[in-house]
Amino acid sequence: MAAYWIAHVTVTDPEAYRGYQALAPAAFARFGARFLARGGESVVLEGPQATRHVVIEFPDLASARACYHSDEYRAARAARDGAAEVAVVIVEGL
Repeated sequence: MAAYWIAHVTVTDPEAYRGYQALAPAAFARFGARFLARGGESVVLEGPQATRHVVIEFPDLASARACYHSDEYRAARAARDGAAEVAVVIVEGL
């Protein structure tokens, strides 16, 4: 059963954020991720405003978790540190 990362991101340092953007694709490719939404126009109806919203599909919950905790994604997160405010949740599909 598919699982999804749902991320709400506000980039605070675009130049530093490029380091994350350069490293993260390796983790996503390794775990079979597919982007369903990334940036684009959005409307926040409730909760805090973020400038980017991302939905990423994974083959299953184990893959979604493994991607987040992988060495590749840890390096991407380290590169992103201080460059964005990020909230990520993993949810299992129906």
